[in-house]
Amino acid sequence: MSPAPTDPKRRRLVALIAAGIVLLLLASVGIYGLLTGPRTTSTSTDDPKPGPSATTEPPTVPPSTPRAPRVPAVPRSADPATFSQGVASTLFAWDTESGLWPLDYTSAILAVGDPFGDEQAGLASDVAAYLPNRDAWIELRQYATSQHLTIDRAFVPGAWADAVEQAQPGQLAPGTVAVTIEGTRHREGVWNGQPVTSQHEVAFTVFVVCAPTYSTCRLLRLSQLDNPLR
Repeated sequence: MSPAPTDPKRRRLVALIAAGIVLLLLASVGIYGLLTGPRTTSTSTDDPKPGPSATTEPPTVPPSTPRAPRVPAVPRSADPATFSQGVASTLFAWDTESGLWPLDYTSAILAVGDPFGDEQAGLASDVAAYLPNRDAWIELRQYATSQHLTIDRAFVPGAWADAVEQAQPGQLAPGTVAVTIEGTRHREGVWNGQPVTSQHEVAFTVFVVCAPTYSTCRLLRLSQLDNPLR
């Protein structure tokens, strides 16, 4: 039996209903997009990542922060003479144009002081006597002044044996020793636009405590400049 012919009015009604459903679906999608905003991330790892749009600004990379200048640490050593020479070199090596201050150089020396002794305050005073004070530092900075030390000799002075013999029991920690440094202090700077240099012989004594008290040497005190033990 053949199907009955479709009524033209009914076909138009079906078409209008279908078109209305499509428009309703499109409208629903549009309203959903307005409510949720544009899709920025993918929920599937297989979806390609969206490329940059024409109006997207490139990410700003923050500039790297320059490291603050630091005084090189005193080299550690278990040998009294080697350690004392490291202390001496660090003590005399400073640069007024480095952005550092005398206190920064003092801190580098105090970092290798005896952490359990009673000499920290005295050591800080000793170091301060070797460095320009703040006002002198500002003055020297105008001339781009810097300094370093060349060491000619490092030795245990003969007077140290007498000091050990005269010390009371327990007065000196095991491994305490004095090392006298002899060398030349070099200074460089600029005067009236011209480089200038000066040299001056120096001598002083470094008092340290090493093994068996500590596995690596520690600084106790410094003698007055140019008044060493001999």
